[in-house]
Amino acid sequence: MPLQTTPEPTVSHDTMWGIQKPSAAPGIKMVTVPVPSVGRKEVRIRVTAFAICGTDLHIIEWDRWAASRIKPPLVFGHEFTGVVESVGSDVTLVKPGDRVTGETHVYCGLCYACRRGMAHLCQNCKIIGVDRQGAFADYVVIPEGNIWKLHPDIPEEIAAVHDPLGNAVHTALAGPIAGLRFAVFGCGPIGCFSVGILKASGASWVVAIDKNPLRLELAERMGADLLLNAEKDNIPRSILDRTEGRGVDGMLEMSGHPQAFRDGFDALANGGRVSLLGIPSAPLEIDVAKEIIFRGATVQGINGRIIFDTWYRMEALLLSGKLDIRPVITHVLGWSEFEKAVELQRSGKAGKIVLRRDHA
Repeated sequence: MPLQTTPEPTVSHDTMWGIQKPSAAPGIKMVTVPVPSVGRKEVRIRVTAFAICGTDLHIIEWDRWAASRIKPPLVFGHEFTGVVESVGSDVTLVKPGDRVTGETHVYCGLCYACRRGMAHLCQNCKIIGVDRQGAFADYVVIPEGNIWKLHPDIPEEIAAVHDPLGNAVHTALAGPIAGLRFAVFGCGPIGCFSVGILKASGASWVVAIDKNPLRLELAERMGADLLLNAEKDNIPRSILDRTEGRGVDGMLEMSGHPQAFRDGFDALANGGRVSLLGIPSAPLEIDVAKEIIFRGATVQGINGRIIFDTWYRMEALLLSGKLDIRPVITHVLGWSEFEKAVELQRSGKAGKIVLRRDHA
């Protein structure tokens, strides 16, 4: 769906450029909208770079999920980085000029999950770019409690993808890793990040499974020891043949594909863990007794990032030098090339795409 652009939107001191879902239909529009105001415990960020993810494509294409969740008009986008432009009167964590990104799940702090230290599972969660104004714009405003101040050694293109990288860190580090064998099903950016995290954390062997040759190539560059094509290879047999018939100690499911679930359990060692991040498009049927109970499997649902435990671990991995995610970022474009970026993402001929500010 082509990006509808207004001819050079006129921006004044109290308006800004943004990419908006204007109505309940496929497509998006480049618009001029008011600069968001700042509450006393909020931070306004001048966005310098952002990235496109699968959620954004759902919003652009206006599928069933988007129609049930998004309330147009909405400036969307949630993977971003920038510089603090102004702060509310009660903000103490950051100051204007600080480089930041943010946790995109805005939590209430008062519900049962939040009060038990599980803010990432907040029952009143509002997601930036989904339930409230997003970051495909000159400015975005988020609560001080969602701010992450960036280490000076973290480059802009990596800062822009902390959200999906955090998903990968949460998923990979949800159980023991050192000396164990893993299978990663689905090698989009989060799956490829996960391969690198597993290897950086001491996994002895990692197999990457996907049907897209480019994604498998990126997984190999991130350290995968074996690549399997989901459409051509017998996944369980290939894994069992290379693990003395034992299977893998952990399965990270990033695709949401029903066959991946079946193959993953068939290739799982007794006592193994299953960490599920991929979202199936329909309910799945599984033999609970065979695959979970008698296998002694631990099955985990992974949602977002643990606030802020995941973030500290992510930063430590990046600064250690053991995790380099740059191979997964295949394109760095300008904001004016947004339509090109969307088409590249749809085509499957790109890994992660970061777009940098290319206007004043």
